[in-house]
Amino acid sequence: MPSIFNLKRLDRQTWRLGGALLIVYLVWGTTYFALDVAMQTLPPLLLNGARFVVAGLLMLGIARWQGQAWPNAAQWRASALIGALMACVAMGLVMLAQKLGIGSGLMATVVTTMPMWLALWTRWGGERVPFTSWIGLALGAGGAVLLALEGDFSTTLAGTLCAFGAPLAWSLGSYASRRLALPPPAMASGAQWLLGGLLGLGVAWLWEPAAHQVAWSQVSLASALAWLYLVVMGTMVTLNTYLWLLKNTSAALAASYSFVNPLVALCVGVLLGGERLTGWVFLAMPLILLALALILYGRDLARFTGGIMRRRAPSTATR
Repeated sequence: MPSIFNLKRLDRQTWRLGGALLIVYLVWGTTYFALDVAMQTLPPLLLNGARFVVAGLLMLGIARWQGQAWPNAAQWRASALIGALMACVAMGLVMLAQKLGIGSGLMATVVTTMPMWLALWTRWGGERVPFTSWIGLALGAGGAVLLALEGDFSTTLAGTLCAFGAPLAWSLGSYASRRLALPPPAMASGAQWLLGGLLGLGVAWLWEPAAHQVAWSQVSLASALAWLYLVVMGTMVTLNTYLWLLKNTSAALAASYSFVNPLVALCVGVLLGGERLTGWVFLAMPLILLALALILYGRDLARFTGGIMRRRAPSTATR
């Protein structure tokens, strides 16, 4: 795929890709804070399952209103697999990791392994991943590690296992959504979220004692509003956007949110949570921006550099 920000052809698709990336970068960067607020008075697995069930039902209603047909048997199976990996396993593990005591710094660092996994599955599946994209992903991960030094690196064994399992499951679900036959976007999203959410509710009922003892009258307004934000903005708007990116751009670019989101999350923490910066952010930001530049413009840069080298070669040979 060509560089999406080619100034010579800023067509409608280019603007759509740029807008989609901006949504994923900004909104998912705020969901770290929203998750912390929601879990103050709600059990993590229960709130996650309910989040995706509600979002899935709403999206299925939208799909039917648009006239989309119900998925066939193969599409239901594909949706169940993707929903289980992304909505249930990956998101459930993220919330459990935070609940089990993993620090924000370590969590932000571990999440950056997701693009590496996704690029690996993509390469094994026969798709070419440019060398410059691999460099960009490595630099982005390095920037996120530096950024994570602003946070807390405390952890527990169970929290660490959950944290490392989450990006692995998310990358597998992301790759499956690129390769499997799915119904139209709204119907596909609704089916994935509903099935993944129902599985999540089942896991919460079986394995989360607090899910049986929720005092709904004690759920704070802040937690309820945070949960609603996760349903509408975190899922219906942004997850839909991410799934669209997976179908319309490179895996590396779609997954680049994982090292941009911590930067946004840090800004939200400073503005809303009263956190303080120690200075690592000023080293991390250039690395993250360079990583994005390589993922976006890597092929163009390689062609430009190669052209210069070829033009210099004859003059060098005549000396």
